Formats: sequence, structure tokens, C-alpha cells
Amino acid sequence: MLYIIGLGLGDEKDITLRGLEAVRKCEKVYIEAYTSLLSFGLSTDGISTLEKLYETPVTVADREMVEEKADAILSEARLSDVAFLVVGDPFGYSQLLFVSSLLEFVIFYFLESLTNASKLFGSSLLNMGLGSLATTHSDLVVRAKKLGVQVQVVYNASVMNAVGICGLQLYRYGETVSIPFFTETWRPDSFYEKIQGNRSLGLHTLCLLDIRVKEPSFESLCRGKKQYEPPRFMTINTAIEQLLEVEQIRGESAFNEDTDCVGFARLGSEDQMIVAGTMRQLQKVDFGEPLHCLVIVGKTHPVEEEMLDFYKLKDDIHPKNNNETA
Repeated sequence: MLYIIGLGLGDEKDITLRGLEAVRKCEKVYIEAYTSLLSFGLSTDGISTLEKLYETPVTVADREMVEEKADAILSEARLSDVAFLVVGDPFGYSQLLFVSSLLEFVIFYFLESLTNASKLFGSSLLNMGLGSLATTHSDLVVRAKKLGVQVQVVYNASVMNAVGICGLQLYRYGETVSIPFFTETWRPDSFYEKIQGNRSLGLHTLCLLDIRVKEPSFESLCRGKKQYEPPRFMTINTAIEQLLEVEQIRGESAFNEDTDCVGFARLGSEDQMIVAGTMRQLQKVDFGEPLHCLVIVGKTHPVEEEMLDFYKLKDDIHPKNNNETA
């Protein structure tokens, strides 16, 4: 049996009772580490905290392990109970923002020149991008079922429902978008049309911000020897800066500095921070440690406005890190 278990958003205590029971009876426990383990501990001490609560050893599965050794994990699940732990909810959303960004980057260069792209990146980069794209939680389930491995999913909270704390009703959200880090030569803006479409319908837009954990640099991949960049987590401030840059270039008035937004930091943890204000206002707020996400507000209902008002940034009040209001 393969158990895919959501851990929630806060810390190791957010696992459900059903999930905890499943973990404790598994012979092998893996924890996904290519998204985020910030609240759960990126250090050995953090993993030890998990192991102490779960009463079993936990193996950290980074991106390379999941991509290259998924079949081995599934083979183990054919003979015994194996748990695959996921921060948030297994199907809440995918944080593989780098992967989609990388694929878009490669496609761009293919359109420019297939030959030049191959010379620039080599087969190792292309294989890495396409392989990553296939390795999702859904793909893991499909592969397990094809091998005759039973799968049981244990759900938990994810950012997709936790953003409801600000008062904006979940059924009034449109398509979720991902905002990747810009580089000097690559500034993708495919999210712009989606935000524009949502706002034309009066819908809110959840923006998931880029996470780079154990990412090989383009240069090292070109040389055929992986060297990893330091972890990077996009801030709300950077996201807004990039959004406004795209708006200035596109000039289609999808949003501007006066567009209302809600910024979230460390959602689900004890020191979560929620601040509502215009893009201009939120750019000046220090949201502190990651993870961050951003909601671009659409047309609001009076009930939404009443709760959202608790989080609105006042010019004479400095926002605080707490679970209540800004």
C-alpha cells in the first residue's frame, strides 16, 4: 500500500489522526522536500522533530530522488506499506513552479531556433525539465495503480482553502496563477491573460509565488555537472514589482498600483501574517520569512468586505505578525 499523506501548513502537529495512524504503521516513510519544509524544519533537527512525533525514521526525498527513484519507492509499496508525506495537501496545488517556468523557457528557445537551443542547453537540461513535469502527485498515483499498488490518500489543509481566512469567498476565485522569478533575459508573462480574464469576470486571483529549492543552475547543466543554487523564495514585494512591470509593458489595464490585494506570509503557522491593501501599499510592507502568496482582489460582496476590512493596511498603523488582523 502506498499512502500519500498531507501534512498541512503549520508544523508537524498539523497531520491528521488518520494520517498519523497510517505513518506509524508504514515500514518506510518518505517526506517530499522539493517544495517546502520551512515550517517542518529544513535542518536535521526539524526532521528529528517529525521522527519523534511519528515514532519512525523519515527519509527526505528531494526532487532528484522522486524523479529518478520513484519506481524503487513504488516497488517497496508492492511488498509493504510505504508513506509519502507532502506539505499541505497532496492535490491542493503543485509548487513545481520552476518546472513549468523552465519548460516555457525551453519552448521559447525552441521556437527561436531548435538548433541554438540544443547547443545552448544540451539534452541533459531538456530531459530534466520534461522529467520533472511528469513527476507530480497525480503521476505517482497513476504509476502506482498501473503496477497494481494500492493507493490511499489522506487529505489536509492547503493554501487553496487556507486563503479563505481573509474573508474572500473561495467560490469567487478564478484560475490560480504562478509567478516565476524573472531573470535578465527571461521575463515570462503568461499569467497576465489569466489574471485579466479573472478580473473581467469579477473573480479573485490566487498567485502562487516561485520557490527554488535545490535547483541546478543553467550554467552547470550546460557543462553537464550539476551545481545547485541557494534556496530562493519569492516575496510578495518581488511579485508585485514583476506584476507591475508586466502591466507597464502590456498596457492593457488588467491591474495597477491601486488594485486591491491581500498578502499572506507563513499561512497556517502561529506567526502567519495577512495584510490587505493596494499593490502600492503592500510593496512597502515587510512580510518577513517565507512562504508568501498573493491574492489580487476582484469584485467584492459586502460580506467579503466586512471581514477583509479587519486586515486592511492603515496608513498610520504598522502591520503586525499575528493570526488576527493587519
